[in-house]
Amino acid sequence: MNRDVLPRIGYRKAKDIRRRDIVAILDDIVDRGAPIAANRAFEVIRKMFNFAIERDIIDSSPCYMVKKPAEENRRDRILTAGEIVRFWNGLSDTAISMPVQLAVKFVLVTAQRKGEVINAGWKEFDLDAGWWTIPAEREKNKMSHRVPLSSMALDILNELKAYPIESEFLFPSPSTDGPILDTAVDRAIRRNRERLVIEYFTPHDLRRTAASHMTSIGISRLVISKILNHVESGVTAVYDRHSYDKEKRNALDAWCRRLNEILTGADNILEFRLPF
Repeated sequence: MNRDVLPRIGYRKAKDIRRRDIVAILDDIVDRGAPIAANRAFEVIRKMFNFAIERDIIDSSPCYMVKKPAEENRRDRILTAGEIVRFWNGLSDTAISMPVQLAVKFVLVTAQRKGEVINAGWKEFDLDAGWWTIPAEREKNKMSHRVPLSSMALDILNELKAYPIESEFLFPSPSTDGPILDTAVDRAIRRNRERLVIEYFTPHDLRRTAASHMTSIGISRLVISKILNHVESGVTAVYDRHSYDKEKRNALDAWCRRLNEILTGADNILEFRLPF
């Protein structure tokens, strides 16, 4: 908004904005080589004008009939066992700060969203009971989410506690009172990828990697969906109020054991049996 929208139309009345104004803004973003950013800008602009219509501030939206600027391909990048080893062990040989290293490891271990991880506060954690409760206001689907903490997750949290920076956040920013920026995490991985000797991947791919490897060891898609906190639809979802806490803990503990096997080179077991 501050970079692309307000300088162009911020001084004009909302009712005077035309479709060509929106298209011109989006075209400029695409022309500078940021088509996905153009999509995100369009989503924000459209939501703003829809809000104005809902509140009877304007009668129509200039975003009507404007198409999304760029097509987005569904990503399917999953790190192999070998890549996981190079990623995990190679982080210490990069210029990535220790908090960011631990943040991306935590994404892989817990299978949670990068934004949920880097914005986490210590008050959300019960280390004695082994639970992380993400409040609804921080969740993408606006539903509170309980994440069981495996032994590897607890090891990372204990390492963070020993880090010589006092903050309410697990991953504090070095320059502000808040957490580190998600763009800083993306940039750190991008700039150090060659040192990790891994083909292109993003921090979000670590979440997909965890989910896919859990599927490969026999964990059901339903339980993985609960771990990922995906929204279900249909009548069954309305009536099913089971928390799945036990199933989620068993699954993440199994993923912890499998991940440890991968990292220690003991991943030559063809069949991995779950404890349930």
